[in-house]
Amino acid sequence: MITPPTSRLQDRVVIVTGAGSGIGRAAALAFAHAGAHVLAVGRRAEALHQTAAEHPGITVLPTDITAADAPQTVIETAAERWGRVDVLVNNAGATTVMPLSDTDAQRVADLLALNVTAPSLLARAALPHLRADRGAIVNVSSTYGHRPLPGAAHYAASKAALEQLTRSWALELAADGIRVNALAPGPTESEALSAAGLPDAVVDQIKQDETARIPLGRRGTPEEVAAWIVHLADPAATWITGQVLTIDGGLELT
Repeated sequence: MITPPTSRLQDRVVIVTGAGSGIGRAAALAFAHAGAHVLAVGRRAEALHQTAAEHPGITVLPTDITAADAPQTVIETAAERWGRVDVLVNNAGATTVMPLSDTDAQRVADLLALNVTAPSLLARAALPHLRADRGAIVNVSSTYGHRPLPGAAHYAASKAALEQLTRSWALELAADGIRVNALAPGPTESEALSAAGLPDAVVDQIKQDETARIPLGRRGTPEEVAAWIVHLADPAATWITGQVLTIDGGLELT
């Protein structure tokens, strides 16, 4: 008899970073609909409350995960409220358009702090709980974590780093029963491009160009990506670890 996903995730405790919009919001809602207790983390309190308003199983924690004490605070908040942490979804991240000629040391440092260092420190803080409950980590990368992205090389490099962390942690933590996987979405409808400071006209042109290159002929939706985050975190996925699953409408094949 196959146990339905809603039963397998019932009362599990899931932390989702970057849960105020896009993939993070969709993931928080998907886990909550599957019966999990969700701690939605992000910088924008109003956006987080909009996420939580869609399901009573979501609790919010507005915080900047790059702050020195934030990783421990995030994990302790979930553990103190529900007594455990089963899944950490490292979704928060930033896209930075930065050609080599415009490379700036502080912008590189800020990008790596959010896309690489913060997920690392969150995982470290969660480790005792994940060991106790044989939990899972799901890192959200990008199709550009393993293909070139001219004009945004440092963003691509930060996601490549996250994918290599995924593989290395999977081997390091396998003996503890902790599974570590990553999802690499292709172009997805979200606020990422606008948040990178690009003008609306530029954002529209990028979206048109991306759509033209995707074999399935369209950009993805946050809900489509979130469904696979839940699959990778599902306790039934007992024999998959160290994998980077690309979901990009076939873009990787071009």
